[in-house]
Amino acid sequence: MPSQNVQWFPGHMAKTRRLISENIKLVDIVFELIDARIPQSSRNPEIKTLTETRPVLTLFNKSGMADAEITKKWIDAYRAEGRNALAIDCVTGEGLKAVAPECRRILKDKLEKYESKGMAGRKIRAMIVGIPNVGKSSLVNRLSGAKKAKVEDRPGVTMSKQWVTTNIGIELLDMPGVLWPKFEDETIGENLAFTGAIKDAILDTETLAAKLCKRLFDTYPDKFCARYKLDPASLTDKKDYELLAAVAKKRGFLISGGELDTERAAAIVLDEFRSTKIGLISLERP
Repeated sequence: MPSQNVQWFPGHMAKTRRLISENIKLVDIVFELIDARIPQSSRNPEIKTLTETRPVLTLFNKSGMADAEITKKWIDAYRAEGRNALAIDCVTGEGLKAVAPECRRILKDKLEKYESKGMAGRKIRAMIVGIPNVGKSSLVNRLSGAKKAKVEDRPGVTMSKQWVTTNIGIELLDMPGVLWPKFEDETIGENLAFTGAIKDAILDTETLAAKLCKRLFDTYPDKFCARYKLDPASLTDKKDYELLAAVAKKRGFLISGGELDTERAAAIVLDEFRSTKIGLISLERP
């Protein structure tokens, strides 16, 4: 579990920080991808410092998996602070049409300067940054209209930088995913694990799923109880593990001797959360 202080800083993460610093001068704007279900936890706090010389457009990706009402509140909160933000979904393509116009709006002064120097046709160059598994490769493929980047639903697939031309007049510089040296807050580690940004293999999935059950019961009791056909009234004082056991019992997951198979229930809960079978859920609110 992240609460056992899982620290996540393999060599390629340090290399990514260096790559960002060295290449920032080559781009006009930074696309920061975050997971709309966990906007706070999926933002690398170091990105701000690494990219401060360029404007940033924050893209709330996977918005099709998040609670639309909560995502709207996040976007409004960002804009109220004078930050640039859009909700997108690289799987459905939702919101992607707005990326280029928003980019041009942010870079209006710079583009006018280029024009006055007779460089009107110059392509905008954008760097894509974000933590592993947040959908950077899917965004690259969507915007380029081709399978340019390797996409896998596991963290740490893109290992080096690559330039990609798109069909929206923007050249993209894709960066490997970068996490940060230490999760100061246990909840951040949990959120990253719930959504699959940290490999399951390094965590105890039963503890993780039990914590997720508790979080879902506290924030979306109707969706959680409907999915597992549970009676909310009978669960009010239940702790993390008891909620997971209730799911195992309801699903009839037993091992020899009639003991509850909570390991199987854990795998199901995590999988069904990640595939939105429990519903469209946001684990963080602004």
